Amino acid sequence: MGTISVDLFITLDGVYQGPGGPDEDESGGFAFGGWQGHYLDDENGAAIGEGIDRMDALLLGRRTYDIFAAFWPHRGDEPIAVKFNGMPKFVVSRTLSDPGWEGTTALSDVEEVRALKDRFEDIHVVGSGDLARSLIAAGLVDRLNLYLYPVALGSGKRLFDGDFGVPAAFTPVEPPRPFPNGAVLLVYSQAGEAVTGFDMSK
Repeated sequence: MGTISVDLFITLDGVYQGPGGPDEDESGGFAFGGWQGHYLDDENGAAIGEGIDRMDALLLGRRTYDIFAAFWPHRGDEPIAVKFNGMPKFVVSRTLSDPGWEGTTALSDVEEVRALKDRFEDIHVVGSGDLARSLIAAGLVDRLNLYLYPVALGSGKRLFDGDFGVPAAFTPVEPPRPFPNGAVLLVYSQAGEAVTGFDMSK
């Protein structure tokens, strides 16, 4: 059975919104897009590339799908473009039935994602924070690859915000991987429900 990995770029205060550019995602009045670039370096880029090389299917939420579908088909023979354009892609959306990006299949809900693990070895969710939360809540995430950047923004969409809904525990599966410009790759797997109520006075 295959695995589902979530690859997410986040800030120290948990924001994943708009890492790639100023106008990538301005929803909710977000004014800090493009926060990742200052901290990228060759080692960080190589780690991201390693993850892309491993994947054999791409799973996206609707907003990230729209961003990717408008960008990657027009990037010619760039290695990431060749990989993304050529692999099977899936978008979870209740409103999109006929995706325009070649090789993309629309799924109507998270439960349809479960069957993908019988068809592919290494499925990656890139960005797509809303979808990532839903997959975590459904127990469908095998690896959580968090690229943590040394910046805090104070506002924006967060992976674990007030409406996450399901307390969950995670366990590290690799040692933290630091990069020269201050980012760190943290890799976790889900480990059941969060353990609470521990009384430190005893």
